[in-house]
Amino acid sequence: MPQIPKYNLKPLNLNDEKIGKRIARLRIEKSLTQTELGEKIGISQQLVAAYENGHLRIYDEMLIRFALALKVSSDNLLGIKERSNISQPPSLRVMRRMREIDELPESRKKSILKTIDDLIRANR
Repeated sequence: MPQIPKYNLKPLNLNDEKIGKRIARLRIEKSLTQTELGEKIGISQQLVAAYENGHLRIYDEMLIRFALALKVSSDNLLGIKERSNISQPPSLRVMRRMREIDELPESRKKSILKTIDDLIRANR
């Protein structure tokens, strides 16, 4: 029979987002698929999905691996630190295009970014 604790802990006022959903949100914000995240960590896409859906409990080593792969702190993954003030993360389409632009030679990159800046200014 489980032992009843002799202490009374006050509840933490963390947001309602569970760690798996937080991992999924951060993965999407970083424009990564479950497969890509799994490759960075060294696990399968199915395991990433199981962690994100809360079917597997995340232990310290996996928490660290997810934090390193997502380039966030473990506090952020645990929900201790507030989420950044981004109202809505960029779409996957935009993030993939940004990655493609970033891989171009510097002269082409500057030309494309100048065009994007001009279009943004024209549409304000």
